[in-house]
Amino acid sequence: MSDLNATPGEGSAQLDAQMAAMAAETVKSTAPAPDEEASLDDWAAALAEQNTNPTPAPAAAGVFQPLSKVESTTTRNDIDMILDIPVQMTVELGRTKIAIRNLLQLAQGSVVELDGMAGEPMDVLVNGCLIAQGEVVVVNDKFGIRLTDIITPAERIRKLNR
Repeated sequence: MSDLNATPGEGSAQLDAQMAAMAAETVKSTAPAPDEEASLDDWAAALAEQNTNPTPAPAAAGVFQPLSKVESTTTRNDIDMILDIPVQMTVELGRTKIAIRNLLQLAQGSVVELDGMAGEPMDVLVNGCLIAQGEVVVVNDKFGIRLTDIITPAERIRKLNR
């Protein structure tokens, strides 16, 4: 670096020159390349343009209609989107709890007692949720169910609390 035989004033000048050269080299290595500099200029121009554009007033930005003015036809169109979704419909005769010991003893011809009474309406469930009650019918040698009562939302909640 500096020469030990140099006079004190001369050595500090050489040291200053060497430090200036190293600083210049550091600046050169961290300076952006010409194409990077152009992209930085593009970003600066975009930011300046963004800052000069007026922002729309909050009242003018409202694109949603008030809920009270929504027509029923739009709701009808929305429900059309879900009409083809399959659901699991189940008709339940009744339920019972049985010990595993008794379950393992069941054989062909065994009778399992259910909590449903004969002649009582059967529950119709959709995806496990009670939606109606009905009675069994036979149509063309197949079982079916005739709906006798559609469950209202209030009744559904009351049945859940049982």
